[in-house]
Amino acid sequence: MTGRHPELDSEQRYIDGAYRCLESSRRRAAGLASAIEAGPGGAHQTRLEREALIEGALSRLGRLSIGDRSLVFGRLDPAGAGGRLDSAGAGERLYVGRVGLWDEEKEPVVMDWRAPAAEPFYRATAAEPLGLERRRRFASRGPKLLGIEEEVFGPAPSGSGPGGGEAPDGEGGAPAGRGALMAALGAPRTGRLGDAVATIQREQDEVIRSEMPGVLVVEGGPGTGKTVVALHRAAYLLYTHRFPLEGQGVLVVGPNRLFLAYVEQVLPSLGEAGVELAVLADLLSPAVRVDGLDPEPVAGVKGDPRMAAVVARAVRDRQRPLRRDLVVGLGVQRVRMTVEESARIVAEARRRSRRHNSGRKVVEAELFAALGAAARRPVGPAAVREHLRDTLEVREALEWMWPVLSPAHLLHDLFGSAALLRSASGGRLSPAEVELLHRPRSPHADEVVWSFQDVPLLDEARARLGRRPSQGASDEVRTYGHICVDEAQDLSPMELRMISRRSLNGSLTVVGDVAQGTGSWAHDDWGSVLEQLPARRPPRCARLTIGYRIPAPAMALANRVRAHAAPGKRAPQTFVRTEGDAPVVVCAGGDLAGALAEVVSAERASAGEGNVAVIVPDSLYDPVRSALQEAGVDFGGPTRSGLDRQVTVVPVRLVKGLEVDSAVVVEPARIAAEERQGVRSLYVALTRATKRVAVVHDDPLPEALRADPTSEDSGEAGPEDSTESAGPAESGKSAGPDVSAESTEPAGPAESVA
Repeated sequence: MTGRHPELDSEQRYIDGAYRCLESSRRRAAGLASAIEAGPGGAHQTRLEREALIEGALSRLGRLSIGDRSLVFGRLDPAGAGGRLDSAGAGERLYVGRVGLWDEEKEPVVMDWRAPAAEPFYRATAAEPLGLERRRRFASRGPKLLGIEEEVFGPAPSGSGPGGGEAPDGEGGAPAGRGALMAALGAPRTGRLGDAVATIQREQDEVIRSEMPGVLVVEGGPGTGKTVVALHRAAYLLYTHRFPLEGQGVLVVGPNRLFLAYVEQVLPSLGEAGVELAVLADLLSPAVRVDGLDPEPVAGVKGDPRMAAVVARAVRDRQRPLRRDLVVGLGVQRVRMTVEESARIVAEARRRSRRHNSGRKVVEAELFAALGAAARRPVGPAAVREHLRDTLEVREALEWMWPVLSPAHLLHDLFGSAALLRSASGGRLSPAEVELLHRPRSPHADEVVWSFQDVPLLDEARARLGRRPSQGASDEVRTYGHICVDEAQDLSPMELRMISRRSLNGSLTVVGDVAQGTGSWAHDDWGSVLEQLPARRPPRCARLTIGYRIPAPAMALANRVRAHAAPGKRAPQTFVRTEGDAPVVVCAGGDLAGALAEVVSAERASAGEGNVAVIVPDSLYDPVRSALQEAGVDFGGPTRSGLDRQVTVVPVRLVKGLEVDSAVVVEPARIAAEERQGVRSLYVALTRATKRVAVVHDDPLPEALRADPTSEDSGEAGPEDSTESAGPAESGKSAGPDVSAESTEPAGPAESVA
C-alpha cells in the first residue's frame, strides 16, 4: 500500500452499510427466535418444528455475533464488464467477509469466506487469476477501514491512482496480501490465538477446503499455521456440510487444557460455536477424575498397543465358571448347579454377547433356568428369579461368574493385583513391565484419581465392557462426523485408538510435526500414526512448507537444534520475516536467578504490549518462580484460562502449540537431559516466539546449540556461537550468536501463514 487509496472513503461507506445490514439481520434473527418461542403449544410435531426453527434462529444469531472483529476482508472484481466469478458469484464485484449477508432485496452484501465464490480471494495468482481482474484486501480495526491493498491481474487499468495498481502477490514465494499479513504477524500476542481468516494463504486454503472424507494428514514445521489450518478447516467443513455435520458433531482434540484455552476463541470468532474442543480426558465420564502424569517408563507401557489385548484379557478373566457347585434352597428343597454347568453358561454368554456387561442378562437367565431344571419338579426361570434373585449365594455366584463392571472398577482391580496383571498380560508384557503397572489399591475405585495416560485404557475398557444396565446412554461412546487432531505426533497408539473409536465415518484431519514429537510415544513418521486410524479410504497428506510466524534469526538458532532433533527432515524455510532481533544467549556466570531476572525484565520492556514466556524444565519450575518473585518480577503461571499475564513461567512440556512475543528459554541442557525427547523439546521451546528469543544458562549449552550445522536439513547455516561470556551483572551485556537475518534460499512459493 502506497499512500492513501483514492477509494478509501467509498469503501468505508460500503463497509458501514454492511454493518447496518449485519445489525438488521441480527434484529430479524432475534425477533424470529422470540416470536416462535412465544407461540402456542400445539401437537407434538408442531412443537418439534417450532424447536427446530428456534434452534436455527439462535444458531444464525450466534454466527452474526462477531464482537469487535472485522466484518469485511476485501473485494473481488471479475474480469470483463458484467463478468461472473463462477455460477455462485454473479455480479460485477463481491465483498468477502466473516459471515454471509444479504440486503432486503436478497442481493449479496458480504460473501462468507467459506463460500465457493470467495475461493479466488485466497487462491488467485497472476498465473491463475481465476476469473479476477482485481483483488482488494482491507486493513481494518473493527468497522474502521485503515487501508487498502490492491492487486491487479493483467494490465493495470488507467487512472488506478496511488496504491491502486500493484502486481498480484503470491508469485515467486511472495505472500498474498503481504501488508495485511505482516501487520497480523507483527501485532502483539494476547495469550489467545486469533483467527487468520483475512490473511489465509493459498497453500493453507487448499488444505482447509480439501474434501472431507477419509484421513487428511497435515504436516508443517513451527510457525507454518498447522493449528490455524485445523481450526479454519473445522469451520469450513461445518459451513459446507452443515447437514449432516451439525447433527453429527465436529470434535477438535488438543494436547492439553492450556492449549485449548489458547485456541478457544478462534471458532466462535468464525461464527461456529458448536464445535467441541476437548482433551482426551474430557471424553470420559464426568465422574472419572483425571489429573497428573505418569513417569515416562509407566507412560510408555500404558500407551503400547499391546495394552489393548491386555485389557481384553482382563475383561475375559472376569468371566469365570464357579470354583464349586452352587447349592441353594428353593422352597422346601435344595437345588444344585454344577461347576460344569456354570462353565457352559459362561461360554454361552461369551458367544451371544458383543460387550461384557450386556452378557450379564444371559448369565442370569441361564443360571435361573439351570437351577429351575435341577428341581425335582422343574420350575420356570421367572419363578426361580422371583425366589432367588436377592439370595446372598446367588448374588455372589453371579458376581463371580460375570460381574457388571465400570472401566474404573476393572482397571482398579487389574492394577491393584499383580496376579491379575500377570494373567491379563498372557506373556505379552515382561515381568518388569507388569511391575511398572502394579500399584497399591485404593479403598474404592471411585476414589482413584487417574493419570492422563490411564485415559485411553479406561476408554478401551469401556469399549470392551459396554453399557451398564443402570447407566443408560451415559456409558455410550459419543461419535463425531469429523475430528481434527492437533499435535498428533505425540499420541500413543492407545490414544489414537481412542480417537479412532469416536470417528463415525473415518473423516479426520490429523495435524502435527514429527520433529516436535516430545511425548513417550513420539512418532518418527506418519505411518505409525495412520496404523491406528480408520482406513476406509487411502489417507491423503499435505505439507505446509513456509514458516511465517518466526523471524529468520530466531529460526536459524532453532534449526541448529532441529538438525539433531529430526535428522533428515527438512526445516520450514523462513521467507516472509527475513529480519528480526538476533537471539540473545546469556551465560549466568553462577548467578542464574540474577541473570534470569535481568533478562526477563529486559524482554518485558522490549515486548511492549506483548507477552513473555519463561520456558523451564520441570525441575526448575518452582525455583524459577521463587527467583522471579524475590526479584520483584510480576509473573503468572499457565492456567486453564491460558496465558493471561504479560510474563508467564511455563514448563516446557506445556508450551507446545503456543506462541508468544518473546521466549526466554532457561537451562537448555536440562531440558535436553530431563525430557524423554529432550532435543525435540528444546526445539519446541526455541520456536514459540514471534519476535525475540533469549537463552539463559549456567550449565554448559547442549551440543545441539553449540554446533554449527552444515546439513541442508538445518534450513540455514548457523554461525559460531560465543556464549561463555560474563553474566549480565558483570559485563553489562549478553553474548549472542551472530545469526544471519537472511535465509540461504527459499524452498518455493510462500503459501501458508501462521
